[in-house]
Amino acid sequence: MLIASILLLAAAPGGQDASPPAREAPMLAPAEVTARWDAEEAKQGVVADARHFYAISNNLIGKYDKKTGKRIARWEGDKRLYPHMNSCVIDGAMLVCAASNYPAVPMASAVEFFDTRTMRHVRSVALAPFPGSLTWIERKGDTWWAMFANYPADHGGEGGRDHRWTVLMELDAQFQPLRSWHFPPELLARFAPMSSSGGSWGKDGLLYVTGHDRPELYAVKLPEAGTLLEWVATVPIPTNGQAVTWDPVQPRTLWSIERKARQVVASRVPVVR
Repeated sequence: MLIASILLLAAAPGGQDASPPAREAPMLAPAEVTARWDAEEAKQGVVADARHFYAISNNLIGKYDKKTGKRIARWEGDKRLYPHMNSCVIDGAMLVCAASNYPAVPMASAVEFFDTRTMRHVRSVALAPFPGSLTWIERKGDTWWAMFANYPADHGGEGGRDHRWTVLMELDAQFQPLRSWHFPPELLARFAPMSSSGGSWGKDGLLYVTGHDRPELYAVKLPEAGTLLEWVATVPIPTNGQAVTWDPVQPRTLWSIERKARQVVASRVPVVR
């Protein structure tokens, strides 16, 4: 039953071609940088709590003081077990991280849990086969929201799929699929040839996502009907794609990474109306 449900949820991209094209969303004023810190692990993404930020790089997580930028702890895992940690979120006292076997195929994904105080790995949940590679996951209410990326075969994807198969899924508490949505073609074109590398729900009820390369943050919302997300606005940001997160105490402050410079950046994002 599980596999059948997943296949049904994943069967949408062919229907996108018959859907009316979405309008380009308005481009808002750019986000303003409020802090920038060097972080050796800033290769995949960053997450922040009230006092610290955590830079993520495949099998490495660095814990840093938000005020001084000083690293105070580091976790390093076996590359064979943690080949590609994509992103993390703060969930209570836990770092919850989206991991995959990228660029290996067939695609496989897992959710890894770490204690934020000790930086010890607590548990791992290997996910059932999903139509893509898990790039980010976040709890909202009683359910989890997860992005499953797809790429062309020459970029680490499985044959027959590309960026158009990128899918947002709502999962239950046991990480079983409930609902799914795809992106409008015009927004997918901005991901190409890769996919959505980061995402986080805003307090305004909008979902904010990034691609892999463009220095842009996309605000989307669930549709009133159908399966295509509604593209609301685009905000230029000072970094190129990758995993992002909202600061839990500073309003409208987004944390992101500059991968080439190995830096984490905090920036204030304008209100989306």
